[in-house]
Parts: sequence; structure tokens; C-alpha cells
Amino acid sequence: MAAVTALPVSLSARFKGSFAYFTVKDRLPQILTKVIDTLHRHKNEFFEEHGEKGVEAEKRAISFLSKLRNELQTDKPVTPLEDELPDAALWNQYLDYQRNLSNGNGEPSWFQSPWLFVECYMYRRIHAAVAQNPPIGSFDVFKEGKAQNFFESQEAIIALCTYFQELLKNIKDLDEKQLKGELFKLLQVSLWGNKCDLSFSAGEGSSQKSSPLQSLEDMVPYIIVNDMEKLWTLLINAKKRNTDKCNVRVDIILDNAGFELVSDLVLTDFLLSSKLADEVHFHGKSIPWYVSDTTKNDFNWTIKQLQAANHMWMSRCGINWEGNLKKGIWVYQDHMFWTLPHIYSSMAEVAPDLYADLQKSNLLLFKGDLNYRKLTGDRKWDYTVPFHQALNKFHPAPLCSLRTLKSDTQVGLKPGQGEQIQASEPEWMISGKYGVVQFDATP
Repeated sequence: MAAVTALPVSLSARFKGSFAYFTVKDRLPQILTKVIDTLHRHKNEFFEEHGEKGVEAEKRAISFLSKLRNELQTDKPVTPLEDELPDAALWNQYLDYQRNLSNGNGEPSWFQSPWLFVECYMYRRIHAAVAQNPPIGSFDVFKEGKAQNFFESQEAIIALCTYFQELLKNIKDLDEKQLKGELFKLLQVSLWGNKCDLSFSAGEGSSQKSSPLQSLEDMVPYIIVNDMEKLWTLLINAKKRNTDKCNVRVDIILDNAGFELVSDLVLTDFLLSSKLADEVHFHGKSIPWYVSDTTKNDFNWTIKQLQAANHMWMSRCGINWEGNLKKGIWVYQDHMFWTLPHIYSSMAEVAPDLYADLQKSNLLLFKGDLNYRKLTGDRKWDYTVPFHQALNKFHPAPLCSLRTLKSDTQVGLKPGQGEQIQASEPEWMISGKYGVVQFDATP
């Protein structure tokens, strides 16, 4: 048991002045208020579709969410889930586990518990507020914001689709060095696409306005862990070893819808078109999550929007991607585990089916900050702790995190590197200005 006690403390709002504290105190209530406003605004729509029943359901959902906001703001204990949704038992077991960790120091409350747990719990309760109130049960309270991000990022999406379709014309003529250069470019677009995060801005607009390709050179110094060479080596070696019998499979664990999702789709299409991969599995969320996270509806909606766009290269991307899904070389899947509060080191135990599926992959790409927090256990690590160690035995396959920093946990830095940035930029860990392409090969 010694190894367990050696883990650093979880990030938590009990550390006053920390980003976790600021999130629980200010950002989460703001998000709840926005959700309540969204339901209010759709009252007429619910009435038109479902009559009085729709309005009644909307009122119940709002009263449930107002109560939740009050519990959060007054630091009440986190209560067991009372709904009948399929994951409720797992959540309540996890709450018991948190209760046991507090060693009789009272019930786990919003400000005293691990930040990751209470933040996930809030989104799960938002889901219950709507899902438990038919006939509005399938309404996605975050859908408008995700759509708005997509439409506000049109110029950047057009620039990216145009660049990619031009690249495809002569992709077969690229030598290894050129191929590597293009991979690095699209990895960086996918990395910085992660800045467009609506939970981070508490639902305020955060779209990608300019061409994402123009400023890549200037951004390189802000990639504080850059393992792109290791990624390239893994992919090119897999390609060379590949025979007809064995497909190279890449899995991408998605983060935000909108521009970021398009940048992920372009990256994965490049992997297929350059024969660096033969099939791609996308992992999204099974319920609306963290304001802008990608669900199956968002995934399909985005491809349909691109197909229908009256821009040649955008619609070409959409048509090709629909084709990839039909052919089965792109596979979209979701799993309840991605919206549980558990960190990834417990996946093998909690979701052995998902872990076994990921083991079939040649490379796992984890997008975004929440995935990074769950990979590293959302703890107060020393900056220099190796990434491999922070993963705490989570190694289904070689994996890489593409993440812009929006929470105060970061590992795998060189001695003095974190302190040096901290000295000139105290907010460096939460501003989204810095990023990592951080790789770990399985043992």
C-alpha cells in the first residue's frame, strides 16, 4: 500500500486561491446559471412540441438545477444520485469511496472534495435534470453553444479544409521528410484547436477566428513538452512493419466539438490518406458534458454541416468523411466510462471492456485538458515527475496527450522549466497559452 500514500494530493477547492477554488466558486455556478437560462429560453419551443407537459418538464428541470446551484454555492455535502440512469450505481459507489477517504471528517462536500469529482458530478446532475424529465429528456442544454462555436469558426474551418484538400492532391508524391512536416503541422493545428473550450470560458464564445495554419511557427516555443518526433517514429515504424494482415489502428479520445473537432478529423484523415494508419476509432461522450465536449449527435451534425456547406473544399471533406464512416475505416464509439468521475488508472477495473478495446490500438491520442487531468489523476504533481509515473499503470497502448494547459497539473517538465515560466507568467498553467504533445510508450 506504500505506493498509494506516495501519490500527491488531489486538486481541490479547499485550497483557497487555487484554480480549482475559483472554478467551484465562480465558473461552475455561472455554467449552471447559463443552463437554467437556456431552458427558460426554450420554454415556448417545449410548449409547441409537447404542450403543457413540455412546460411542466422545463419547470421541474429548472427547479432541480436551482437546488443544485444552491447546494454548490453553500458547500453542502454531495448527495447520492437518485435517478434510474444506467450509471447511477457506479456514481454512488464512487461517492462512498470518497466518503471513506474523508476518514470520518464529515460528508464529502463541494469545496472539500477533489475538484475532478465535483466538477464531473455537476455535469452528471445537469444531465439528470433533463433526462429525468420527459418529454424534454433528450434536449442538449449545450447544443447551441457548440453550434455557435462551429459557425463562428467558419473562416478557420474553410482555411483548414482548403489546405488539406490541396495537400491531398499530391500526398502520394511526398517523401518521408515532407510527410513528417505535414503531420507535425496538423498535430499542432489539432493541439491549438483545443483552445476553443466552452467550459473553460464558462460558456462564453471562444471560437477560432483566423487561419489556424498561419501562426504555427510562432507557437512552437509554447509547446513545453514536444514529443512529435516520438509519435512520428511510432507511426512510420508501424507503417513499415504493416502487412496486409495487420491494420494500423489509431484511436482518438475526443474533446471539444466545433473547430477542435474539425481539426481532429483533418488530422485523422491525413493519417489515413498518408497510409500512416488504416483505421481510426473516435471516442466521444455518451451524454452532454463539460459544455462543449463532443457527443455522437455533435459528431454527425458536424459532418452533415460540412457536407452541406456551399464551399467546395468544406463539402468535399464532409462527403469524404461520411464515406469513411460508411466504409468502416472511421468508427465512432462512446462508452459510459468517459463520463464517470474515475481517473484512467482505474479503467482496467471499472471498464475492462473499454480497456481491452484500447489495447488493440497502435496509438491513443487523448485530446484536451480534462483527458490530461484524468490521465494524471488530477493531482498536485511536481513538474518534473515523469509522465509515465503519473499515469499510474494506465498503459493500454502507446499514448499521446495533445493538450493546452487549462488547469494546474503538469508533469514531465525539465528541471526548472515550470518555475522559469511561472516567474514571468503566474497564470501559465490555466491560460491555454501553453501546450504539450506528450507521449508515453507502453512498457
